[in-house]
Amino acid sequence: MKAVVMRRRGGPEVLQVEEVPTPVPGPGEVLVRVYACGLNHLDLYTRAGAQGRKAKLPHILGLEPAGEIAALGEGVAGWEVGDRVLVGAFIVCGTCEFCQAGMDNLCRRRQIIGVDRWGGYAEYVVAPAANLMRLAPHISYEAAAAVQAAFGTAWHMLVSRARIRPGETVLVLAAGSGIGTAAIQIARHFGCRVIATASSGEKLEKARALGADVLINYRQQPRFSLAVMEATGGRGADIVFEHVGSDTWKESVASLAFRGRLVFCGSTTGRWGETDLWGVFYKEAEILGSFGATRADFQAVMERVEQGIFQPVIDRVFPLEEAAQAHRYLEDRRVFGKVVLRIPG
Repeated sequence: MKAVVMRRRGGPEVLQVEEVPTPVPGPGEVLVRVYACGLNHLDLYTRAGAQGRKAKLPHILGLEPAGEIAALGEGVAGWEVGDRVLVGAFIVCGTCEFCQAGMDNLCRRRQIIGVDRWGGYAEYVVAPAANLMRLAPHISYEAAAAVQAAFGTAWHMLVSRARIRPGETVLVLAAGSGIGTAAIQIARHFGCRVIATASSGEKLEKARALGADVLINYRQQPRFSLAVMEATGGRGADIVFEHVGSDTWKESVASLAFRGRLVFCGSTTGRWGETDLWGVFYKEAEILGSFGATRADFQAVMERVEQGIFQPVIDRVFPLEEAAQAHRYLEDRRVFGKVVLRIPG
């Protein structure tokens, strides 16, 4: 099969198109013919060997493949060759305390497709049948590949962790990112007022089209907490949707309302953030970590995607052969929404 293989860690140049043996599904597994695969910052970290992501080499990235079943391993029931599917990224044990409690995103024996085993930057990928989700005929492979990490993670953050309620004010940082575009739609779905930050007027106008009510250009207003307070009459945001990291952390904490919740899933600009402890305990604020999404989260998201309530935002689609260019494009932070690889059939 044709695949984008990394044989060493480094910049985008380490991604090379090669012919490698097509994997064979084992018991309980399926072989999926991949037609599209979403790009994520986790791909960038794994490629560079950053954030503790040391994949065994050679490696194939890609945690959001979508396609159709090409072959079934021994013991697989309920699926047929030709079924359209989206492959869930988290491989979980199903038996640990977290899996038993429905918190499978925290499985102690968790593996991630495209990180801990070969992923979807290829014509074929092998995955456990338990990881598959049926894909409705009207949803394109490209759209499906843009859903999982963005909407699944954002839903887990806002619904499962921050306990979003109708009428609240939600501050969405980096609204032009894939996860930011998802957060705006989820917050609006729950009847919330959305304040969006982005680095350009163009991105902010696109955020407005998705439903953002208040727009803040953080390059022009680096102390964006002041703009948040102005927009809320000094009250602040009930939920701060944070995934940027060091560059925005202090201002994010300062933007919280009394009893507000800051929920975060990443730290793209750095792992350490200055926190005004008085600003947290005085307001009885909460700081909530969030990792990935549970199977239940993702099912809730896909139901709404199928109904047309949520619309994945795709900035650009690259052919598989241009995976390195796609990585550079994502790193340049010019993106509004998701970047997707297309693997021709």
